[in-house]
Amino acid sequence: MEASTICSLLIILLLFMAGSVGVDAGTITCYNHGSRCFLKKIICPAQCPTTNPTNPKAKVCYMNCNSPICKAECRNRKPNCNGHGSACLDPRFIGGDNIIFYFHGRSNEHFSLVSDLNMQINARFIGLRPAGRSRDYTWIQALGILFDSHSFSVEATPAKTWDDEDHLKFSYDANELFIPQGYPSHWASSKQDLKIERTSTKNSVIITIQEIAEVSVNVVPITEEDNRIHNYQIPSDNCFAHLEVQFRFLGLSPKVEGVLGRTYQPDFQNPAKPGVTMPVVGGEETYRTSSLLSADCRACVFSAARVQQRDISMETGFGSLDCTGRAGNGNGIVCRR
Repeated sequence: MEASTICSLLIILLLFMAGSVGVDAGTITCYNHGSRCFLKKIICPAQCPTTNPTNPKAKVCYMNCNSPICKAECRNRKPNCNGHGSACLDPRFIGGDNIIFYFHGRSNEHFSLVSDLNMQINARFIGLRPAGRSRDYTWIQALGILFDSHSFSVEATPAKTWDDEDHLKFSYDANELFIPQGYPSHWASSKQDLKIERTSTKNSVIITIQEIAEVSVNVVPITEEDNRIHNYQIPSDNCFAHLEVQFRFLGLSPKVEGVLGRTYQPDFQNPAKPGVTMPVVGGEETYRTSSLLSADCRACVFSAARVQQRDISMETGFGSLDCTGRAGNGNGIVCRR
């Protein structure tokens, strides 16, 4: 075969491959108004060309709207228990400062994980205290989320032994919420400000609160191996199904509080002792709430009434704008239909 023919064939092959990448590669857009990446359309990596893969185990295209670099990357949709913003095991947290710490709380009580001006995220702890122990072994069994005037909860339902059933239960504004099993099953509120997507056929979801946070959730049991290694002394009729979670926040305020939230404060000094195998931090009295959907801890900053008043003030302010130009010189105001 002549050299010119071979060269032509190579050129055609390269053009075909380039065209395939262009067709297959998807894009992702940031819709966070406070981000420098707002409304920028970014091409997804070839390794993860879509945000909704047909294979639930495949990585998805993701863009961190808080990053100064508007760049798409690949990530898993299930919680990364070794990544910052995670809360797994009994419970081990990795803060916004990337420091590992443990907060044990107490069994059958509720604690604020994050409390900010526009949201509240609480956790219900379950656990047990074997004879001779000075504290409870605890795990996160449920999350309660408050935002605007809405409430949402997700919890791991009890299981005697781990089986092939779905152990996720949801509620929205005090009503039980049913999300069909199967991937990619999903649900969204009427205003699209809350979205729940199953990331596997059962026991795994991503919760997205528009412009506020994204929460990856996975239900897991205490395994026989876990029980043996840690000597939990789990009874035979309860595998303590609990949640693994990882949070990604969009625009936290400097006043953010909570067991995990405070680690995102700009000047926070983490009390966890470096070099310790299990650096335990306190704060039970500071962050305890009266229920899963309450914002009444000593350090809580979220107030549904304040959020509602803010929304009313914004509506009133925009409603009184004068677009005729008769009320003033009109500097700084542009009205369009």
